[in-house]
Formats: sequence, C-alpha cells, structure tokens
Amino acid sequence: MKKILTVLFLLACFAKAHAQVSLSTGWKFKAGDSTAFSATNFDDSQWQAIDVNKPWERQRHDYYNGFGWYRLHVTIPASLKNSSYLKDSLRIDLQNVDDNDELYLNGKLIAKGGSDIKVSNYGPRHYMLATNNPAILWDKENVLAIRIFDTGGDGGLYGDKFSISMNDIMDYVSINTDADFVYGAKNAVGKSIKLISKGNNYNYKGKLDFKVTDPETGKVLYEKTNKATFTGSKPFTYTFSAAAIERKSYQLSYVFTDSLSGTKISKVESTPYILTPAPSAKPKINGPEVYGARPGNPFLYLIPATGQKPLTYKAVSLPKGLSLDVATGIIKGSVSKKGDYPVTFTVKNAVGSGTKQFTICIGDKIGLTPALGWNSWNAFGLSVDDGRVRTAARTMIEKLASYGWNYVNIDDGWEIDKRLPSGEITANQKFPDMKGTVDYVHSLGLKMGIYSSPGPTTCGGYLGSWQHEDQDAKTYGYWGIDYLKYDWCSYSEVSPKDPTLTDLKKPYQVIRASLDKVNRDIMLSFCQYGWGKVWEWGAETGGNSWRTTGDIQDTWRSMSEIGFNQDEAAKFAQPGHFNDPDMLVVGKVGWGPSLHNTHLSADEQYTHISLWSLQSVPLLIGCDMGALDKFTLNLLTNSEVLAIDQDALGKAARQVVKGNTYQIWVKEMKDGSKAIGLFNLSDKYQTITLPGTTAGTYKTIRNVWEQKDLTKGAGDFKASVAPHGVMLVRVK
Repeated sequence: MKKILTVLFLLACFAKAHAQVSLSTGWKFKAGDSTAFSATNFDDSQWQAIDVNKPWERQRHDYYNGFGWYRLHVTIPASLKNSSYLKDSLRIDLQNVDDNDELYLNGKLIAKGGSDIKVSNYGPRHYMLATNNPAILWDKENVLAIRIFDTGGDGGLYGDKFSISMNDIMDYVSINTDADFVYGAKNAVGKSIKLISKGNNYNYKGKLDFKVTDPETGKVLYEKTNKATFTGSKPFTYTFSAAAIERKSYQLSYVFTDSLSGTKISKVESTPYILTPAPSAKPKINGPEVYGARPGNPFLYLIPATGQKPLTYKAVSLPKGLSLDVATGIIKGSVSKKGDYPVTFTVKNAVGSGTKQFTICIGDKIGLTPALGWNSWNAFGLSVDDGRVRTAARTMIEKLASYGWNYVNIDDGWEIDKRLPSGEITANQKFPDMKGTVDYVHSLGLKMGIYSSPGPTTCGGYLGSWQHEDQDAKTYGYWGIDYLKYDWCSYSEVSPKDPTLTDLKKPYQVIRASLDKVNRDIMLSFCQYGWGKVWEWGAETGGNSWRTTGDIQDTWRSMSEIGFNQDEAAKFAQPGHFNDPDMLVVGKVGWGPSLHNTHLSADEQYTHISLWSLQSVPLLIGCDMGALDKFTLNLLTNSEVLAIDQDALGKAARQVVKGNTYQIWVKEMKDGSKAIGLFNLSDKYQTITLPGTTAGTYKTIRNVWEQKDLTKGAGDFKASVAPHGVMLVRVK
C-alpha cells in the first residue's frame, strides 16, 4: 500500500448518492431592486442570461455593488420526493452567495441568509422547505428568485454546486477528514477519519469502504471494508497507517453505505507529500538581496537566516544611523542620506557560517520585492482579534521569519463603530491596545499591516476612511503601521455610478498623499479587484501592489482561473510595484470563525505557490497560523521557491506556452537564469516537454521544490506532471 499525507488539501469530491435537480444553467439576472422581481408571473424574458460559475462583475457589471436579482424557471419532479427515504423536506443548495440573500419560491419568501441583507454574510446556502409547503409546485414549473446585496468586490451567485434535492438521511452525516496526518519513520503516515451525525436521532448501521488509488496508473493499491455504526452522540472512527513508496499524491476514497436506507455518502481527498528538504544546520541567509527605505524614516529589517540555534549576526558597512542586534539579527535606526549602500551579512553558529551581499536602498522607493507575510481574512474574516494576531506573529518568528516572511496584517473587523469626538478612528474591543499590539510585533523584528476603505464603510460594515484620510494616516503612523490594504468597497456609494479612469485613481491618490505626510514607510496595497486595468496605472498612482482580480476561493476553479490569467498584467511588475492576484489559500482557512482544511489538493497547492512565486506577487498566507501542519510548513519554507518570488529584478513570469491541457511560464532572473513552471491543467498525469528553444542554452536544470539538479546539457526536457500539478525548475 502506497501513500503519503499531511493535513489540508482535501476535498476533491464530496457526494451523496441521491437524486437531485441541477440548477447550474438557465439563470437570468438584473441589477437593481424591485419587489416585483419576485413574482411568479413577472416577465424576465429580457433579462440578461448569466453564468452562476462567475461573479456578476465578470459579466458586464464592473464596479457594481448593491442589489441584484437572479431568476430561474425549473420543474421540480415529484419523483424526487417519491424515491427518497425521508420525504419531509426539500433542500435547495446555493454556492456561493456574495454577500447576502433572500430566496423566493413562486413569489413567496422562504429563506434568507441573515437578519439584515446589507450585512456581509458570504458563503454557501443550504435551505430546507417542508414538502407540503404550498409554495412548491410539484411536477410543474417553479420560479426561484434570489435577491442579493453585494457590499463590495465580487458579487452575486457563483460556484459549482447549485441543486434541488430531497432532505436525505445522509444530509445529517459528514465524513470528517480534518485530523492532521501523522508522520512516522521511513515515510510512514497515518490518519483518523470520523463518521459524524448531527441533527437527528437515527442509528446509522452499515459499512465504510476505504480505498487507496494511484492516480498515475489507476491501480487500486489498498482497499478495506469496515462495519460502521454511529449516532449523534457517538461517532465512528477509522484509523489507518501506511508507508509511502514514492513522493507523489495518492487518492483516498471513503464511502459509507447505510444498510437500512441504502443511501450513501462519499468523500475523496488527496495525500500530501513533502518535497522541500530540511534546512541544513549550517547557517544560510535567505530573503531578498535588496531592501528599500525612505530617508529619515524609521528602519526595521530582520536578517532571515536558517541554521542550528543559537545564531549570531554581523553586518559590515551598515549606513550611518543603523545598528544591528547581534543576537536577534534585527536592524533598526534611520538613514538620512539617499543612496545605495552595499552591506555584507554574516551569520555564525557552532557548525559554521554563511554570508550574503545585500543592498540597502535609501530613496523614494519602498517594497522593492513583493511582501511576504500573513493576512487575517482568509482564516478569520471579521472574527479577527488581538490574540489571533499575536499568535500569528509568534508563529511567524518561530517558524517562518528565517525564510523572509515578515508582515503580520490585520484585515477588516478591527474598527470601532463610531469615531472619537475628534474624528479619529480607534480599534474596537477585540483590540484593546492597538499600539501595544504593533509594538509587540515590531519587537520581534516583524512588520505590521492594517486594513481600511476609501468609502464610508468597509466591506464588513465597519468604519472606512472617507473624508478622514489625513487623520487615519496620522493614526496609523502613531501606531507604527507598515502596510495598508485599501479596499474599494463602499466607495461606490460616493463615486460616480460608472467611474472613469480618473474616478478609479482618485481614492488611491488621496490616501497615498496622506500616507506620504507621515514620517513612516507605509506600503500601500490597492484592493479594487483589477478594475480599469489597474496594472497599467497602479505604480504611477502610488501603489506598491494592486489586486488584479476578485476574491480567491480555495477551489481549483478559482485558483487556476485567477493564476493562469495574469499574463496581461505581468509586464507591469517592477521593483516597488507588483501585481496581486489575492492571498494564499493553503492550510486551514474558512473566512471566520469556523475553519476547514483547504479544498485544494496537495498538487494544486504546489501549483498555487509555484505560480504566485513565478509571477512576483505578494505572498500573504491566509490560514490559521496557530495550526500550521507539516505540509503547509513545507510549502512555505522552501528558500529556493521564495527566492524566485523575491528576485531583485522584479520581473513577472510570462506565459510562453498555452496548450489545451498544459501551460509553461518563464521568469527572467537577475543572475541571468530562468525560473520555469510546467503546469498540468488536466485531470490526468501527462508528460510535458520544455523545448530547448524555450529554456535556452543551459548547463543545469534544477528541480526547485526538491532542491536538486536534474540534468546537464541542452535540448528538450521532459517531465511527468501530476494532475493540476507542476514541475518548477530553474535553468542556468
């Protein structure tokens, strides 16, 4: 039996074996709001046909926030009810709603996503309706009408799971695979999964079929059937262990069949596998080769180095005004004179030493390489608090800072409900001492980021910076903020309905001017979803980075659609100014407060990190830092992968080959080498050829994830690449 694992990545498939009516096609859409839109006999023939796989912004509704209506005409067959084991309730599944909704069936309001439709409540919906409800017209045409309010960013219905089915005995059952994989000697791995029942008193009795498959060959490597019984108070636990033979992902399948009803529930996950070698005990200095700061402003830099602790640090030729703590590697101070200052770093320990040439650039540009850090949103959403931020900072300094990770960023949800009488903003009860929090993060040698909006409110309904930009920038300076994410959100309420390019630039020009009045280097991250081709003007408007897309989700569809459609923006990347295809979705995510293991498979996560690094974009971890597992650490601590993202040349990879089932992206590096990603977009293994004409003349091809040389010479290079996977190489 072959396999490997670790804790995240999972849910490639989750299915219940009962009939359903697909709701994926046939939808109509109209922006605006009217109670008439819910009526059964309302004429929607002139409405726009819309694809519920995509937000409305990508379907002729750029910049649109507010109300929109979806309508669908669908026949609900009585056979659904007649063939079901439980005949009590009809289930309507919608994924996803962004941000809140009201659901009407044949003109009757039957469900809604929250008490206030204007309060953000993003996510999937699972609505139940009694089968004897007169709103249901069995075997006849029914009209579903959904009223949605979008607070900002992407909006509407989008995803890949829209259906009507009967409430089933298995709707109360879940196959919980959230436990971490356990690693043993000689690549042995193990894990426990649970069959859990919630919401009923049914005694489940049946069988659990477990199977391990090699997706490369299709061969079943191991299978076992287990008797399984469980109730709401007593889950069934199945534990397995196996030795991994090859470093690749295998498919694990779990199928529970209830013997009484005959219904089934199934789940499929992939096993993670470790590619990044453990760091050497000898010191190695990681991170970029350059760092930018403005003259006269506070300077803070932590020399990132791995190796057996304790380490001692040395810096030769530091510019006047800076000092180094030899025990921590933290450089502080201020440099008054502009110029490029070559510095030599040396790090020593009991087994050796390592050196690195480094340049401190004192001038007008900051953020010469993309930000490496953490952002609270993809894990905690609006439930972020001081404790979670401090946990993220501690974890970063203990496990990640030695590789160059250094930003700890608070997203939406920190703001008080009402400004102080002076007009100043302050933090709510979740952050009782914001300056104290920032000082704590700085004491570790790390940077601190925060979030706001140019509108009256943020996406989450908290205070924005509208007409208080100078005050807020001054507050951020006092607290010691190093990074500001500035999210368009409610600015649509105060901007023209159809904003011009000048309108799109204005709020970012305003806040940049306000930040520049503060005696502090504050990175500015535009979050306006790629509107107006922001990559063409983001740099001149003062952005250190700018979102090129709507929000990412932890699915292959979302990540791949975003990641493989960045070529148009790529040529605008440059030191100090970078594209941003949104934050990382590895590890435990959930948008707060409930978390789950990312739905990306192991290979999809390797693709995610590889593609983002090739494109020279900010790498902002979006998971619970307090629950980092071995596989996620493996993804985030490969110094050679991170070096591709942090290359001082600042160029983004370009898409040089676009096949039907694969792509090749090539990035030029400062030392003359090329970083190249061979990406398999298909659901099957395939051999991808890197033409010699694309790689150029080379002496070495290096497997970056495994940090080993593969071949010498010239000509074509071939690699077998896993489904949705990558071969990341560097040619010299």
